Amino acid sequence: MQAQINALKKEYQDISNQLASSGLVSDRQKMAELGKRQAELSEVIHVISKLEKVQKEMRENAAIINSEKDAEMQQMAMDENSKLIISKEDLGKKLELLLIPKDPNDAKNVIVEIRAGAGGDESALFSAELFRAYSKFAEKNGWKITLLNSNITGIGGFKEVVFEINGRHVYSKMKYESGVHRVQRVPETEKNGRVHTSTATVAVLPEAEEIEMKINESDLRIDTFCSSGPGGQSVNTTKSAVRITHLPTGLIVSCQDQKSQIKNKDKALKVLRFRLLQLEEDRKNKELGDARRSQIGTGDRSEKIRTYNFPQDRVTDHRVKKSWSNLHNILAGNLDDILDSLQEEDKRLKLGQN
Repeated sequence: MQAQINALKKEYQDISNQLASSGLVSDRQKMAELGKRQAELSEVIHVISKLEKVQKEMRENAAIINSEKDAEMQQMAMDENSKLIISKEDLGKKLELLLIPKDPNDAKNVIVEIRAGAGGDESALFSAELFRAYSKFAEKNGWKITLLNSNITGIGGFKEVVFEINGRHVYSKMKYESGVHRVQRVPETEKNGRVHTSTATVAVLPEAEEIEMKINESDLRIDTFCSSGPGGQSVNTTKSAVRITHLPTGLIVSCQDQKSQIKNKDKALKVLRFRLLQLEEDRKNKELGDARRSQIGTGDRSEKIRTYNFPQDRVTDHRVKKSWSNLHNILAGNLDDILDSLQEEDKRLKLGQN
């Protein structure tokens, strides 16, 4: 760990020297990059400084204990070191967590897909509730949601909804939502009061930039058509809706939310990049097998991660084997307690691997 600490201290000092240099004023992009990295390092440097101060005080006290003839002074030094040992352990644990390699995608925006699974209309209604929960959670965090594509049922549910979330460190939180979400409740259409079990699948991936997911124009077939509403009736007479077929994979995406054909094309391309990333993630998951599935936040869409039990007013996350009450409050976007528990478990697992 000491070698890592020394490297970080040197990097922080080098950045500080560069930012203080007058020759950097003309290069705003580099200044912004260095400022961002300095901010990332500031917390860990602060903890390192506090830890080194504690260690220095402990050495000074040890010298007093070994050389001082005054018994009272020796006792004071020993008492002080007893307190410093606790501080050292706490700071060491905090530093250990801060030194865990960061996920390079944590600061990215995300694209989220929610699909109705088993349960028919009830599953589609639950998909809509998950979408509202994420929308409210995003609003609480000051994030912005942009709808990219949706397939709405006649009773207000979603067979499928794809949306983008833009904001600060979105992926670091939302990555834990990938997987199968199960709901247990009595549907409104159930006359006998029987509890039904339905599922919805959530996939969360960091937004792929064009340079990260290059799509060749020659691999695409782009068709335009008139937007349609529920029941298939035409909404307008201009061909603003866009359908894109990715010829190598056969993937088809479409968008008709915007009046502008250009905006619909941009949205459809975002969804296509998302779908291609999903295919790549699924391939990686199969290759890595059990080692990947043992981790939290893998993006594995086949894993049952959470159950929402309405009769018992309980939400259970199966990865941390923990339950929370007040289900309606959680679906109102108050996901912080659940996501904090998942982050802590993720850190614990990573510490065990280091």
